[in-house]
Amino acid sequence: MGRNTIDAQLCAKMFLAGASNLEANKEWINELNVFPVPDGDTGTNMTLTIMSAAKEVASLEELNLETLAKAISSGSLRGARGNSGVILSQLLRGFTKTIKYEKEITTDIIVEACQKAVATAYKAVMKPKEGTILTVAKGCAEKASELAAEGADMETILGGALSYAEDVLAQTPEMLPVLKEAGVVDSGGQGLIQVLKGAFDAYLGKEVNYTIESGEKAAGAQVSAEAPAAEIKFGYCTEFIIMTKKPMEEAEELAFKAFLESIGDSIVVVADDDIVKVHVHTNQPGVAITKALTYGELSRMKIDNMREEHQEKLIKDASKRAQEEAKAAKPAMPHKEVGFISVSIGEGIGEIFRGLGVDYLIEGGQTMNPSTEDMLNAIEQVNADTIYILPNNKNIILAANQAQALTKDKQIIVIPTKTVPQGISAIINYAPDKSAEENKEAMTEGLSLIKTGQITYAVRDTHIDDKTIHEGNIMGIGDHSILAVGEEIAAVTKETISLMLDEDSELISVYYGADISEEDAQALGAELEEQYPDCEVEVYSGGQPIYYYVVSVE
Repeated sequence: MGRNTIDAQLCAKMFLAGASNLEANKEWINELNVFPVPDGDTGTNMTLTIMSAAKEVASLEELNLETLAKAISSGSLRGARGNSGVILSQLLRGFTKTIKYEKEITTDIIVEACQKAVATAYKAVMKPKEGTILTVAKGCAEKASELAAEGADMETILGGALSYAEDVLAQTPEMLPVLKEAGVVDSGGQGLIQVLKGAFDAYLGKEVNYTIESGEKAAGAQVSAEAPAAEIKFGYCTEFIIMTKKPMEEAEELAFKAFLESIGDSIVVVADDDIVKVHVHTNQPGVAITKALTYGELSRMKIDNMREEHQEKLIKDASKRAQEEAKAAKPAMPHKEVGFISVSIGEGIGEIFRGLGVDYLIEGGQTMNPSTEDMLNAIEQVNADTIYILPNNKNIILAANQAQALTKDKQIIVIPTKTVPQGISAIINYAPDKSAEENKEAMTEGLSLIKTGQITYAVRDTHIDDKTIHEGNIMGIGDHSILAVGEEIAAVTKETISLMLDEDSELISVYYGADISEEDAQALGAELEEQYPDCEVEVYSGGQPIYYYVVSVE
C-alpha cells in the first residue's frame, strides 16, 4: 500500500504544479468556449485566478497547512476573474477550510475537503447548472468518497477521482445542448481537470515545473531596471537541469563552467549526484543546450528574452508610477451616504456613466473581466456608507458578489446588470429619497425589459444556435443567443436590431465602438429612424474596443 498522507510541503508542490499545468493549457481551454467571441476567456480567467494564489504560496516563509490554506484561499478569492475563476476560487476556499488546522492530510480528510469544496462552490452560484465545472467537481468528490469507503490508499483515491472526473467531463455535452451543438466539452470543467492532473503528477513525483515567481527574481537572474536594454550584453536567461547517467566529476564541472563562461555570464552550475542545475545569460542558448546534452538528458528548460522583459518592465514601472502619482495628486473623495461603482468598456460609455453620477469606473468588461481585487480596490476608493456596484456583464456578477461578501465596513449592493445598457437604466432608476432596499428593487426591476445586442467578429469556426459561423464573420449577439451572422457590419447590426424589436418597443440606443467612425454611426442612426418611425433613435460614442456596436431596445 502506498502512502496515505500528504504533508504541507507536498500539498504546496501539488497546488503549484496544478497551477502551472492550467497556465500551460489555458489557450487550449480558451478554444473550448462556446461563443467564438474575442473576449476574456475561461482559460485566461481561471489561470489569472489560480496564479494570484500561487504567487502567495510561492512567497510563504513559513510553510504549514494553515499558512498554505490561507495563502490559497486569500489569493484565489481576491484574484478571481469571471464566473469560472470565481467558482474555482470557491472550490479552493472550501477545500482549504477543511485542511487548515490539520497536521497532515489523510484519506478521510481529502474526501471531506473535496466534499466541502463542492458544497462551497454550489452555494456561491445562485442557479447552478449541471454540465459545468460544478458537475466535474462533484463527480470527483463522489468518486473519492466511494474509493475511500472501500479502503483505497491515497494514490488510488486521487488517481481514481481524476479518472472519473475526466469521464464526467466527457459527458458534459449530453448535459448542456449548447456544448453538444458546438462540439466541445465544458471549458471550466476542462480547466479543473488540468489543475487536478498537474497536482496528481506532483503527488506521483513526476518531473513537474511547479516554480511560480513570487514577485522577486533570484539575484543571479535579475536585470537592473535602470540600465537601458542595449547595455544587456547577453540577452537570453537560460536555465535547465541535466540528468546525468553518473555524478559529474569535478573536472567535468569546471570544464562545463569554463565553456559557459566563453559564451555568457551570470553562470550557476550546481551538481548534486546525477542532477546538475544550470543557469546562464547568453546570446547563444542553443549552443549551451547542445553542449549540455553531451552530459545527459535535459529537463525544465526555460529561455527568457531579458531585453524584451526589460522593456516590458520599464513600461509597467512607468505606468505604475504614473498611477501612483495621479492617485497621490487626486484629493480624497468627500464622504457621502451613497456611492456608485460601474464597470465600463470604453471612454464614451465611461463619460455617460460619470454624467449619471458614477463615482468610480472599472475598465474591463467582456475583453478582460475585472477581478474581485479590482472590485475591492474600487470599494476602498469610494468614500460612502452604501455603494451600488453595476457589473454590466454576466461574467462579472460573481466577482462583484464576492467583493460584497469580503467587505465589512460598508454596505455593498450589487445590481445584477448583465450589459452596459442595463447598467445605464439601473442608475437612471435610482431615487435619492428611497431606502437602499427600495432602490435595489427599483434598479433591478426593469432590467429584463431591456434587450441588448453586441456586434463583433468571430475568432474561430463553430456551429451554434443553428448557425454555421466562420472565422472573421460579423455576429450580432443577443441576450440569450446569436441573432445574426454576415459579412458586413451595418447589415448585421440592422438585422440584429430588427430581431430585438417588438410592438412595444419605443427606444433604440446605439453605442458605436472605437473602430467605427462617427459618420458611419450617424448614417446607421438615420437609416434606423427612417425604417422605424415609431421608435426614438439615439446614437452615442461608446469607444469600446472589439465590439463595433452595442445596441439596446426598450
